[in-house]
Amino acid sequence: MPFVTGPSIHPSAVVDEGAHIGEGTSVWHFSHVMAGATIGTRCSLGQNVFVASGVRVGDGCRIQNNVSLYDGVELEDEVFCGPSAVFTNVRSPRAAYPTPRDGYDTTLVRRGATIGANATVVCGATVGPWAFIAAGAVVTSDVPAHGLMVGVPARRVGWACVCGRRLDVADSTATCACGRRFAVERDAIGEVR
Repeated sequence: MPFVTGPSIHPSAVVDEGAHIGEGTSVWHFSHVMAGATIGTRCSLGQNVFVASGVRVGDGCRIQNNVSLYDGVELEDEVFCGPSAVFTNVRSPRAAYPTPRDGYDTTLVRRGATIGANATVVCGATVGPWAFIAAGAVVTSDVPAHGLMVGVPARRVGWACVCGRRLDVADSTATCACGRRFAVERDAIGEVR
């Protein structure tokens, strides 16, 4: 069993009383974790990360610099958020008519997914496990497991392996250089053991 320490909080970071941060997690320069937020173990929150009070972050997540996680966002285990990735929580915001806290839309990013640098995930979407959202893409609807998404709005152009590489697809089989194999059926994919 590896040695695990408590969380590491940079002196310039603000972690409000009532926030829960798991063992082995690092919170870096100028970040803010609000009371009521839950951050799992072995996570890394880069510089200038904001985590709102209702957010849940699973174990082993890497949230790079300048990412804001607003109420309604949930990241499962081992999610990667690239620099300046954007999440929203209101579909039709107006300064003159603010949305009440119980009116925020939810966004779920499933285990192992990657959100690329400067990508945007519009609220209400679920990003499937091990999906890969390319840098700069704008996700406006649900993403299937292992979906490789590019563009504005994002569209699926292929499938991503658990290791992050693009899968080679022939007929109903997808393979990866890492040795994993997947069965492909129309708009779904599953690993073959």
